[in-house]
Amino acid sequence: MKTYIKFLINLFNVSLLKIFIIFFIIILITNILEQVEFFKNIDLSFFYLFFLSLLNTPSVLFEILPFIFLLSTQVFFIHLIDKNELQVFKYTGLNNIKIIKILGLYSFTLGIVLVIFFYNGSSILKNSYLLIKNSYSDDNKYLAVITENGLWIKDEINDDINIINASKVNNDFLLNVSITRFNKDFNLIEVLQSEKVDITSKKWKIFNPTILRDNSQSSLNEIILESNFDLQKINSLFSNLSSLSIIDLITLRKSYISLNYSVTDIDSHLLKIASYPVYLTLITIFSAIIMFNIGYQKNTFFKITLGIFLSVIIYYINNFLSVLGTNGKIPLTLSIFLPLIILSIINFISIIRLNEK
Repeated sequence: MKTYIKFLINLFNVSLLKIFIIFFIIILITNILEQVEFFKNIDLSFFYLFFLSLLNTPSVLFEILPFIFLLSTQVFFIHLIDKNELQVFKYTGLNNIKIIKILGLYSFTLGIVLVIFFYNGSSILKNSYLLIKNSYSDDNKYLAVITENGLWIKDEINDDINIINASKVNNDFLLNVSITRFNKDFNLIEVLQSEKVDITSKKWKIFNPTILRDNSQSSLNEIILESNFDLQKINSLFSNLSSLSIIDLITLRKSYISLNYSVTDIDSHLLKIASYPVYLTLITIFSAIIMFNIGYQKNTFFKITLGIFLSVIIYYINNFLSVLGTNGKIPLTLSIFLPLIILSIINFISIIRLNEK
């Protein structure tokens, strides 16, 4: 590897590390304050809350990596310009386009590494964080999982424990449902079986149930069963996809399909992860082009403020399109890749203009 390439990559790594540490500290402090508020009625030591915050911080950092890359690129160029190193490179034949190419290729490679290792690692930590936190929540009285055998729910209500299994979720209904009911001492009360259960509210309507109790069997037209779950609750159970590794997401997607459950959120999340190396590359190039155009202005505060402003705009546009895709307003693939296409076009035009200078 040529000396100037090593120099540029090392300088970029230092800039990236500086911004990463700054945001790590900010997010960690914010997380600690959130934990203090959440556990205010529980006697836990500060070190335990600090530990929980450490588990949650990496997943938040992964979400804002484009923002970190943009600011890191600005810091990188501020250093080059302040030390007149950019002028030295130009005199030695290293033009702006070559520097952008080096940063772009490195950002893409680093993006792949971050997706494979940092994302999967942060998802494991996030999952541990949620498991510990949920153990202190009232939600531990009920839980739900999706397996190859369908949807399973443990529901504690009115001193009863209901173990529910459904083969599929179809619109507002659970299909092919079996509900095994126990009392608080875990003695069997009865087993309810039904082909269809309406779950639009927390008072489930069980249609044409077969009731197995004390070695006898009976049938009714309809019964109402109270539950902690409704359709909205079930839909939100698996919304925290950042706590799942890529392999877990793919496995969950297969289970959702077998349940006839919507995989839109999972597909959106997987597409975002897959596009991350390209996104980080385009953000780095975009920031580099901005710095080549305004870098020689002496007001460093203006440069950083502009970077933050542009980052916020890009972030909200990206999120807005993502929501449209998840809600079915526009094709999901388009919602993920449209910002990348727009950013690519902007970068391409800007590079041509930069090359003409």
